[in-house]
Amino acid sequence: MKAVMLAAGVGRRLHVLTQHRPKCLIEIGGRSLLYRCFDALRQYDVTCVCLVIGYKRELIREAVAAYPFPLDVTCLVNAEFERGSIGSLWMARQALDDDAVIMDADLLFHPALLDRLLSSPFRNALLVDETVMQQTEECMVAVRGEQVVALSKQIPEGYDRIGEGVGMLRVDCAAVPELFRSVGACVNRGLLDLEYEDALEGFFREVQVGVEKIGGLPWIEIDFPEDVERAQTHILPLLGEANDCGGT
Repeated sequence: MKAVMLAAGVGRRLHVLTQHRPKCLIEIGGRSLLYRCFDALRQYDVTCVCLVIGYKRELIREAVAAYPFPLDVTCLVNAEFERGSIGSLWMARQALDDDAVIMDADLLFHPALLDRLLSSPFRNALLVDETVMQQTEECMVAVRGEQVVALSKQIPEGYDRIGEGVGMLRVDCAAVPELFRSVGACVNRGLLDLEYEDALEGFFREVQVGVEKIGGLPWIEIDFPEDVERAQTHILPLLGEANDCGGT
């Protein structure tokens, strides 16, 4: 099992914080989002990471080099980082030669969320927060029966269940070619301003992708200044010492 972490974006909606550093290096409780993700991955023995970088990438390289615990990190550069995240996932296609978890690098989450995904009976699965209904631009997971039919801000018709995507996708090695057929179809049409989630429509048609509910475990995606405040005041206290696992 390896991880693909997407960390190339500019983070324009957080310009007050990201004008001098990439979003994944924002610190919550004195530790960067990047290191917190690394710690969680190591806790569940995911020790091989493909990190896709772009904006202010030298700062990320320096942070990777300074991470004090064993972790095999390969950095790939998305030169089109000012466009959609589809380009970042496309960059990782040569590195995905094993079962993988694809995740955003701007998450603060309880490590047990990762365990829930990795131990899912579904070989391909998405984490979903079943308590969230779309209010603004949440990326929603729509499920019909036991099959994911969409992961998008545009909610389709004809679903049975819906919830917010947490930003983690588990992909079985055998399904990787279908994943990149779906993404590549959009890249080949020049749709480089798409977010990668909107390039997965074909993948969901061809591969059974299930969902794992998070069951109330704390998490947040950092997109806006108010997210940083909420992460500090509401989410971090709920983590306790769960994310302080760097030395384990």
